[in-house]
Amino acid sequence: MPRTILVVDDDPHIRQLLVFALAKAGLNTIEAEDGEAALAQARVHGPDLIVLDINMPRMDGIEVCRRLRGEGDVPILFLSSRDDEIDRILGIELGADDYVTKPFSPREVVARVMAILRRVSGRPPEVERAATALRHGRLTLDPEGWQAQWGGEAVALTVTEFAILRTLAAMPSKVFSRDAIIDRLRGPGFALTDRTIDSHVRNLRAKFAGHGAEDLIETRPGIGYRIGACGG
Repeated sequence: MPRTILVVDDDPHIRQLLVFALAKAGLNTIEAEDGEAALAQARVHGPDLIVLDINMPRMDGIEVCRRLRGEGDVPILFLSSRDDEIDRILGIELGADDYVTKPFSPREVVARVMAILRRVSGRPPEVERAATALRHGRLTLDPEGWQAQWGGEAVALTVTEFAILRTLAAMPSKVFSRDAIIDRLRGPGFALTDRTIDSHVRNLRAKFAGHGAEDLIETRPGIGYRIGACGG
């Protein structure tokens, strides 16, 4: 069944470009011209992913993201007209799964959308060969339900946060460089930054710290990250 993408941007030309490109990729689309319309469309249609512009009238994308994250975990791809690293990191920290800066190629946006959808629907080979649940210390990951637990308590994660944690937990003895994590999540060739991965890891630590987890992810200076003991 085709996935449905909500495209939110106050520029009708950009919406038209993205709707055309996404339709060519076999995806259904719905549109919204501002933040308030985006919330209404999301609540009515329940899209599989939202492409969300940051700078919009009436309600900007940051506030839309905050409200959506209070209601569920639909994947969000931010669009930003400012080539500013702080804006990018802010978007990720709010719970967005990826970002693209303007001007952009519609093909790049489609590629990012498809990568996120694959992460939502797919499971890595090492999980398929193992039991459904992946356990490490007090950490439990359910790849089919995309749910994480710490000591039996649910921890709400975005798609990208879950994918990073699953990558680390599936190979607990391995230290992953940031580039290796990016390759695992998206495949080689995507121009993400080390700071984006650092931001996701920081979010993961903060979320699990609220459940008493102080050793979720270890930092190996100059190398990268590995899963911690996780209370085990």
